[in-house]
Amino acid sequence: MHFPDEKPSKTQRKREMHELQALGESLVALDDHEIDGLPIDERLADAVRAARVTRSHEGRRRQLQFIGRLMRDVDAEALRAALAQIGR
Repeated sequence: MHFPDEKPSKTQRKREMHELQALGESLVALDDHEIDGLPIDERLADAVRAARVTRSHEGRRRQLQFIGRLMRDVDAEALRAALAQIGR
């Protein structure tokens, strides 16, 4: 049973963060002109561009985690809608 005044469980928070990180990973596959049309701030757009050019496995993993962290401040539903419009 979930009460409205209770905070989400650690498992639920981790699940939400993984979903945001996966959404961020899908941004890495976009072209620059597609990224420019999305409702994201410049810091996140720069992080996505940096992930594209990062070649080392560990560096890319850390960059994707950083993107996931930045995604916490993004309206995920608006971003998902914008990605659906461009067919991604």
